[in-house]
Formats: sequence, C-alpha cells, structure tokens
Amino acid sequence: MEIFLLKIMQLVKDDEGATMVEYALMLALIAIVCVAAVTAVGGSANTIFENAELHLALSGQE
Repeated sequence: MEIFLLKIMQLVKDDEGATMVEYALMLALIAIVCVAAVTAVGGSANTIFENAELHLALSGQE
C-alpha cells in the first residue's frame, strides 16, 4: 500500500503532462489566429483585385 501511495504522490508532483497540454493549447490558439488573419487578408486582397478589374474594365469602355 505504501508503494501505491508513493506512486500517486509522484504522479501528482509530475507536471510534464500539464506542460504538454499548455503547449497544445497555445498551438491551437496560434493556429486559430493564423486562420483568422489569412481569411481577413484574403477577403481584403480579393476586394482590391475586384476593384482593379472594375476600373480596368471601365477604362477600356471609353
């Protein structure tokens, strides 16, 4: 029984697993921010190219 309690105490003191979970959470948050940034920039870039296409089309009609 004493060995069992010692093993449980070692598991409670071991924080390696918690560190891995923290890194996984940070990685997930970074991935979410990157996806959001690419989506926002992609939408803005699409608008810029559409405006350029419209101006080129209108200037060719004159």
